[in-house]
Amino acid sequence: MSKLTERLHELYEGETDRAHRFRYALLVFDIVTILFVIATSFSTHGPVIETIDAVFGVVILIDFIARLWIEKQRLRYLVSPATLADIVAIGSFLAPLAGEGLGFLRVLRTLRLLRTYQLMNRLRSDFSAFRRNEEVVIAAVNLLVFLFVMTGLIYATQYPHNPDIRNYADALYFTVTTLTTTGFGDITLTGTWGRMLSVVVMIFGVTLFLRLAQVLFRPTKVRQKCHRCGLLMHDADAVHCKHCGAFIHIETEGLE
Repeated sequence: MSKLTERLHELYEGETDRAHRFRYALLVFDIVTILFVIATSFSTHGPVIETIDAVFGVVILIDFIARLWIEKQRLRYLVSPATLADIVAIGSFLAPLAGEGLGFLRVLRTLRLLRTYQLMNRLRSDFSAFRRNEEVVIAAVNLLVFLFVMTGLIYATQYPHNPDIRNYADALYFTVTTLTTTGFGDITLTGTWGRMLSVVVMIFGVTLFLRLAQVLFRPTKVRQKCHRCGLLMHDADAVHCKHCGAFIHIETEGLE
C-alpha cells in the first residue's frame, strides 16, 4: 500500500515528466466531461449516453478516491465546493446503474462546471498567455458556470409543472434573456421558488455579465502596489504611479 501511495503522490503532486503528462491527461478529461455535460443537456438519454455516463462516473470516482487517499487534510478536502460538486456529479453519472433515470439527477451534473476553477489553477501555473488574460478568462468562466448551473436548477425545479419549460433549451433561453435584461416575457417561472430563482438570475447574472463586459473593453491593468501611496492597479507598461509619480517596478516574464 505504501508503494501505491507513493505512486499516487508522484502522479498528482510530482514534477516529473510522467506526472505532468498524467495531470494534463486529467485536464483534458475534465474539459471533455464538461463539454459532454453541456452537450447532453440538450438531448434525450438512451442506452449509449447512459453507458458513457457510467464510464465518466467510474473515472471520476477513481480520481476522487485517489485524491482523497493522498490528501493530508481530508475533511477540508471533502467540504470544498469542487469536491462536493464531484460527489454530486458521481451520483448523477452513476444513477442509471442503479436504475435511477431521474432527470433531476442528470441536471445536477452541471455542478461539474465548478471543476473549471481547479483547471484555471493548473493553467495559471503553466501558461504565461493565460496569466496575461486571467482577468478576462475568470470573468467569462464565472458567467458560464453561473449560466449553466442556474439553467440546470431552473430546469429541474420548473420542468415538472411549468408548461413554458419543456426542455433544457427553454431553461437556458430564459436564463440568457433574463441576465442580459432582454426579458421578452414569453417564458416566466411559476411559484415562489421560481420567482426567487428569477431574482437570483437578475441580480447575480447581470452583475457577472457587466463584469465580463468591463474587463473586455477597459484597458488591461496589472496588480502592483505602489510603495508610496498604495495604489494597487497600474497600466501593464507603467513606469511611474499615476497617483503620486513614484517609480514602480512591475515584474514581467520576459520576451517570448
